[in-house]
Parts: sequence; C-alpha cells; structure tokens
Amino acid sequence: LQLAESGGGLVQPGGSLRLSCAPSGSLPHLYAIGWFRQAPGKKREAVGCINNSGKKTKYVDSVQGRFTISRDIATDTVYLQMNNLKPEDTAVYYCGSAPGEYYNDYGSYGDWGQGTQVTVSS
Repeated sequence: LQLAESGGGLVQPGGSLRLSCAPSGSLPHLYAIGWFRQAPGKKREAVGCINNSGKKTKYVDSVQGRFTISRDIATDTVYLQMNNLKPEDTAVYYCGSAPGEYYNDYGSYGDWGQGTQVTVSS
C-alpha cells in the first residue's frame, strides 16, 4: 500500500488545517491508518489512528480534543483535522498503514508517505 499526504502549510496559533492521506495499491480497506509527526531533532511520534472500517479512532493525549481523524469509506482517504493549533504542533506529518488487526499498536505502522510540513507560527 502506498500513501500520499497533502494539505500542510503555515498557520497561525489557534488556526486550523486539514491533512489528507490518499492510498493507492491493493485493498486499502484492509488497513488501519495512523498519523504520526516528526519535529526537527526529535523522533517520529504517534498522533492518532483510525481502524479500517473508520469506526474506531484513538489519539495521543497532546492532541485529544483538538485533532480529529476521519475516513472516507468510498475512497479510503483518511483526513486529519487539526484545530486550535499550537507552535509545538510544528512538524512533518506522515501517515502510515498497519494491518487492520493491529490498529491499536502504533509500533505496527509503516509504509510511510513522503510527509507534509505543518508550521504553526505567528
């Protein structure tokens, strides 16, 4: 499965952005999709994920209540809606896939896209 992120950009603190993760390849509906991010000088960290049916999501504490992951079942495109953005959200955002049964395991995600830069600054 190949993934392609888009939608990043420069936004002021408190603003919003929506990222997209578009799949291509075989049977994307069998895969859970996770969003991760990597800030300069830091390791890649999980943001949240959505299961293959789109009915279950989970988030890390730092984005809970501000970020929402959704999935278009018709296209299997996964979105990351980011609201009330903070400077510490600045990072390259990646989506990755995992076999559906490993939805809950952030360590199982891979096959990363190329990433999209999100910069939160005034």
